Amino acid sequence: MIRFFILISLLIHVSSKPASTKKWLTLNGRPPTIMARGGLSGVFPESSFLAIQMAMDFGTKGTVLYCNLQLTKDGVGLCQEDMNLQVSTNIDMKFPNDEKTYKINGKDVKGWFAVDYTIDDMLKANVTGMQTVLNRPDFLDDMFPLLTVEEIFQNDFSSFWLNVQNAAFYSQQKLNLASYIQGEKSFRKVKYISCAEIDFLKTMNGKVNKVRTQLIFVFRGKDEIEPSTNQTYGSILENLASVKAFASGIVVPKDYIWPVNKAKYLEDPTTLVPDAHELGLQVYATGFANDFLNVFNYSYDPIAEYLNFIDAPQFSVDGVITDFANTAASAIDKPLIISHNGASGIYSNCTDLAYEEALTDGADIIDCKVQMTKDGMAFCMGSADLAGETTAVATFQTRVATIPEIQVRPGIFSFDLTWSEVQTLKPQLGSPFGMQQKYPRNPAYKNAGKLVTLGQFLELAKTKAAYGILINIEVSISSFHFTWKIDVIHSNCYPAMLTNMYLQNAAYLAAKKGLDIIGAVNAALSKASLDKESTLQVLIQSDDTSVLSKFKTVPSYQRVFAITNDIGDAPMQSIDEIKKFADAVNILRQSVIVVNQGGTRTQGLIKSVTNVVEELKRANLTVYISVMRNEFFSLAFDYMADPTVEIATFAEFNMDGLVSEYPATVNRYFTNVCSDLDTTPYVIAIQPPYLIQLLGNIPGPASAPNPPLKPADVVDPALPPVAKITDADSTPAAPGSDKKSSSALLNADVLGSFLVASLVLGFLCKGY
Repeated sequence: MIRFFILISLLIHVSSKPASTKKWLTLNGRPPTIMARGGLSGVFPESSFLAIQMAMDFGTKGTVLYCNLQLTKDGVGLCQEDMNLQVSTNIDMKFPNDEKTYKINGKDVKGWFAVDYTIDDMLKANVTGMQTVLNRPDFLDDMFPLLTVEEIFQNDFSSFWLNVQNAAFYSQQKLNLASYIQGEKSFRKVKYISCAEIDFLKTMNGKVNKVRTQLIFVFRGKDEIEPSTNQTYGSILENLASVKAFASGIVVPKDYIWPVNKAKYLEDPTTLVPDAHELGLQVYATGFANDFLNVFNYSYDPIAEYLNFIDAPQFSVDGVITDFANTAASAIDKPLIISHNGASGIYSNCTDLAYEEALTDGADIIDCKVQMTKDGMAFCMGSADLAGETTAVATFQTRVATIPEIQVRPGIFSFDLTWSEVQTLKPQLGSPFGMQQKYPRNPAYKNAGKLVTLGQFLELAKTKAAYGILINIEVSISSFHFTWKIDVIHSNCYPAMLTNMYLQNAAYLAAKKGLDIIGAVNAALSKASLDKESTLQVLIQSDDTSVLSKFKTVPSYQRVFAITNDIGDAPMQSIDEIKKFADAVNILRQSVIVVNQGGTRTQGLIKSVTNVVEELKRANLTVYISVMRNEFFSLAFDYMADPTVEIATFAEFNMDGLVSEYPATVNRYFTNVCSDLDTTPYVIAIQPPYLIQLLGNIPGPASAPNPPLKPADVVDPALPPVAKITDADSTPAAPGSDKKSSSALLNADVLGSFLVASLVLGFLCKGY
């Protein structure tokens, strides 16, 4: 345990925010209170030393420690999630023959209960805390001994919350919870006492100082029975005024406020919060955790969920009970927010809806990755291979081709179809993580939106008053494509590096297809008058310096060199080569904060940070970082399953912009009002490598270090001239009318199996 007693303040960054005059819709007009359930229990075992320490360090100044009170046989208090200690400790391993059955709330419950052991029994047996959620890594289990309530309450929280789960059960065991609470001097800082039993709250009514301590009634499921009155909680909810007689507030599950339908989408909010406030009752919502599967409206963004409860147009809850007290966003100087194929976490990439959503969600710059059709139409699409991002497989199986210059797998390529054929396709929203079935993105809108030409994209950006556009022209994408695998046994997610793939779009199109993608881009920009001085900032991005050199004659364009491999260093010689062609650099997030990859014991933990951003900035290059995503399994575990913590951490690197598939998440971080700005600085960004330093040396190999950027990685050969292609048979057949040859059928079969294994389960998860 000694190794954990480190100076925590060195591992985190405190962001002080300017004063705010926001008026909250809470009962008292103050910001909602954060209740840290068992400390930072989303990362560390509940109520362990580090869970408590981290909740203090990462929470706001007013964070309240929430304790589910359990009593031992000798009347000592513990803070554990469930009366059955098997849920959150290893007690069943220490006392394997002690399982008992008790009748609790009319049901027989089997397990290991605190009332059967003295505190000495458990300490001598080395009963320790364990994670209660299978998605969370288990390497912190069995490290932390149980702490008593008295020990926990010695910590410097502003106040504490005691939740009594089953007072009647303890009374049956001759343990008086009311007397226990009343008799403990250390409980003077207890501001909240809650219970789901009305009789207990009525008993406490005459025992607590109502000025100092609030009594809160806890609602369980609407069909469950409240034991004191034998009414359902749903019927009590219908007579909310009756609660005012014995409580000053209520705790409710989230769906009491925002109902969720069977498809996991939100329905309209109830009037519970305004109704309770009208009666003078505070409302606290419970059940928040970053790594619980959110409803699809939140796009796996926990901040979106919090804001839906604390900053809704008609109401704000008075507090939230959460496993991740850190998830309160900070506002700092705002870098540019750049979309990645539009808001492609919400709508199919590069569709009109994805772009409109990106701008609505706060993107400053929307991006178009330019592809070409057979008849020379430039349009926006994440890949030249349409198989994974549209319904092309169902319509154009006979067009399946394997083109080694483009990619190793078979595909259906845009340059083999005319624009009229492409227009017959529907976009198809997939997941880049290889988990489309388990963690889909916005499935109700899987095929929503329309594909847009480059000209339509430019017109949309001008009409919607975007700050800028980014035109991405691929030449040789030599990038490591990341997908995320699930270790089914341990429920751990970790990044796995796939085969290095090369796309030769611009060069291949010019030499083999006679298509001039650079000429098409220049023509579209000129037609939109964007080659002249414009209020619309134009960024031209490529991973090939020969492409960027073609746009050197328009000084208003910012030329962005995309470094599509992970790098660990940017030597000055390489930077000098970049500056000959570009004003800015777009780098992968793994080139800034290095995360251990699959195959290592510390997979998913941050290993180190690089000086790449500092080196590039020192050379007066603008630096963008790609790509931010919300899904918790795409994040290093150090970020506590919170994409906002990742954003905040990258914000400390003085970059100029973040590229994201969820622009709303980035925008919320830089503009949110999630905490009491008038009174407190608070912590959100971590100082990596956070957890590895915290845990000390963990045996086993680490990932190899990122290589430095070499000058040869920067300078590219000149593009080939545009060939004159003559194809007498270029007129395509109508969709679905082709007679399938045996070779076409073979290619289709190959593609089908490849799609199952690769495209559908992890299509083009690019890191830029």
